[in-house]
Amino acid sequence: QVQLVEPGGGLVQPGGSLRLSCAASGIVFSISSMGWYHQAPGKERELVARITRGYGTYYAGSVKGRFTISRDNAKNTVYLQMNSLKPEETAVYYCYTNGGTPGGEYWGQGTQVTVSS
Repeated sequence: QVQLVEPGGGLVQPGGSLRLSCAASGIVFSISSMGWYHQAPGKERELVARITRGYGTYYAGSVKGRFTISRDNAKNTVYLQMNSLKPEETAVYYCYTNGGTPGGEYWGQGTQVTVSS
């Protein structure tokens, strides 16, 4: 059974930083692609960043230079370091994995990030 657990959301002021983490189980983490999506109220879920099994990374244009995705295969955990946060980035952030299988799709329960003064 695949589980993605995402503690680490919360309230942060504009311009502040937050690190999200996602601990995975039930998959072979080292061969799995991992990613973070976010969904703001009334909007579709959007890709924020992803990291491949080979540590290749991709970022949405709006977060390049401010967000960093990383992975620790020894801990089966993926991280998203978010800096210079903006109010419009208030959303539920979801961890995603393909579980090491092309076309595989597994989601965490989501964690709320609120950027507000």
